[in-house]
Amino acid sequence: MKNKISVVRKSTESVIRVTIEKGNLRSDYRKHICTPLPFLNHMIEHIAWRAALNIDIHMEFDEFKLVHLVTEDVSMTLGRAVGEFVRINTPSGYGSGIGIIDEAKAEAVLSFEDRSLFDFHSAITYDSAVEGMPSEELITFLDGFAQGARCTLHIDIEKGVNGHHIWEAVYRAFGIALGKALAIDAAREGMTSGVAGQVSYEITAE
Repeated sequence: MKNKISVVRKSTESVIRVTIEKGNLRSDYRKHICTPLPFLNHMIEHIAWRAALNIDIHMEFDEFKLVHLVTEDVSMTLGRAVGEFVRINTPSGYGSGIGIIDEAKAEAVLSFEDRSLFDFHSAITYDSAVEGMPSEELITFLDGFAQGARCTLHIDIEKGVNGHHIWEAVYRAFGIALGKALAIDAAREGMTSGVAGQVSYEITAE
C-alpha cells in the first residue's frame, strides 16, 4: 500500500501543496495544517484526528488571501490527494459517521465511485458566520472536496445551537466517514466501493 500522496495545485492566484499520509497520527499534526483561516485549520484538524490521516497543507498567494479562494482551492486539492489514494490503494471506498459535541449532532456519508456530488441538508437554522468565518465557506470546503476527490458526499445537520459546535459536529462526522472509507479491508482487497469497478476512459482527439 502507498500510504503517502502529495498534490500541488498551481494557478495564477495561488500554489497549494497538500500531502496526506494514512497511518499513525503525528503528535504535532496541528503544526502542519497551515491556511490563513484559523477556524478552517481547526475543522481540518478534526478531519485529521477522526480519520487518523496526517494532513500537510501549505499555501503561497500571488496577491489576495480571499476566504473563498483559500477554502475552495485547499478543499479541491485535499480531495484530489484523497481521491488518488483511493485510486491507487482501492480501500473500502465507503464510509459513514455521526459527529456529536454537546447539543450538536451531524451525519456524513461518502462513497468513492468516480462520481462527484455533494448534498447538504440542515434541519436547523444556523448562524451565517462562526469564529469569523462565513458558514457558506464551510459548506464550500465540503463541496470542493467532493469535486476534487470525485466522490459522493452527503452531510446532514440534525440539531445544534452553538455555531462552533454545529460545524465541529459536521467535520467530526466527515472525518469519521473518511477514515472508514480509507480503511484497507483484506477481504475486499482490490475491490471498489461500487459494483461498476474502477472507471476508465479512452479519449481520442483529432
